[in-house]
Parts: sequence; structure tokens; C-alpha cells
Amino acid sequence: MTVSDDPASLSAADLPVDGAELAAFIAAKLCHDFISPAGAVMSGLDLLDDPTAQDMRDDALGLIRQSAAKMVALVHFARVAFGAATSSEQFSGAELHGLVAGLTDGGRATLDWRVGEETFTKIQARALINLAYLTVSALPMGGAAVVTVRREGDQLFLVGSAEGARARLKPEAVVGLKGERLTEGLAGQWIQPYWLWLTAREAGGRLDLATEEGRVALMARLPGANEQTAFVDPTLR
Repeated sequence: MTVSDDPASLSAADLPVDGAELAAFIAAKLCHDFISPAGAVMSGLDLLDDPTAQDMRDDALGLIRQSAAKMVALVHFARVAFGAATSSEQFSGAELHGLVAGLTDGGRATLDWRVGEETFTKIQARALINLAYLTVSALPMGGAAVVTVRREGDQLFLVGSAEGARARLKPEAVVGLKGERLTEGLAGQWIQPYWLWLTAREAGGRLDLATEEGRVALMARLPGANEQTAFVDPTLR
């Protein structure tokens, strides 16, 4: 199933969500992601301050350490996946693997990162790590998520394949991957898929989705580095 037939043909006025509204959705998504580890850190600190819970000091320190690591991983991921708050213009495959693994390691699904030792532009990196994260997220009951990259002529193909029991994307995610406005459901489940669609669209590429029993596949096709159009962050328009 193709989710974006001709994304580059849309003007800014045609976009279902853009500008300040888009920024608000992303900010809400980030706040939702950050609040859980931040709250866990505060809970750990409260335990340390509680004179009646000193026997739980080691547990509290472990909770703080684990939650702080999760928060740092989220920030590092978000800086590349959602923002432009990095001076890097090129990213290695190993760097991007670390960003995704920092969020997905320890989950039910395994990530098989089949990306060679090549570099990616900022927008290619943005598309790749969002696609990889969504591929892993399609396996709530566990399974294997495989991420591959290949170049064919002046095209770069980013492919994520999720296989496992009950592999699926939530309805909100499918709407986002189509580049459509959310009319019902949770915005937090919609905004990252929509952002991936918008990233591919802004680069002059396209996004495709295929689903069948026990399998979900995502593919972003982007122009090569030399042909790629300049990316203007839609939140800054």
C-alpha cells in the first residue's frame, strides 16, 4: 500500500498540519516522552529523602540511574529526529544506530541494524532514525525489526521490516504515514509517523507502507545527497 503518491506536489497551504500547530504537536509529544523518566528520577530522590525508606536506598539509586539514562537517550534521539539543535551536518550509520538503540534496547523486539559504514545528511538521518524507531514500535509483542539502507543510482532507500506476532501499526500511525490530519485517536501516536512523512515530502521523496499478517514494512525513498532539495524546518515557517 502506497501512503504518499506524490508528496512533493503539495504546497505548504495543502499540508494538513504545519507551522505553529505542527510545533505544538511535537512539543506535546516530547513532553509526554520526557515526563515518565523525569518523574521516576523525582520518585527516586523522594525515596532517598525519606528517613523511613533508607533500606531502599540502593533501589532508589538504581531507579535514578536508569531513568536518567533513559532521559539522556531521549534527548539525544530527539535532537536528530525532531529538531535542528545540532551542529552536525553528517552522521555515520554507527552514530544513528546508537541513537535508536538507546531507546529500543531492552524491549521485546530486537533491532537488526544492517546499515553500512556510510554517512548521511541531516535530513537523511532524520528520516532513517524515525523510520527505524517506528519499525521497532510495530512489534509490541516482540519480534525482529530489520533496518537496511541501499543506494540505487541517485536514489537512497531506507527500509524497515518488522516481523513478529501481532506486528501492526496503530490506526493513528497509519493516518500519519499517509500525511493526513488526525480526526480521532491519540495525537501522540500520530505525530511521529506524520513527521516522517513530512520529512520525506520536504526532501522531495516519498514514503510507502506495506502490511500483512505478522509483518509491517516501511520504505522511504529520498533523492541522493547531490540531488536532495534543501530542507526547511516547517516548524520555523
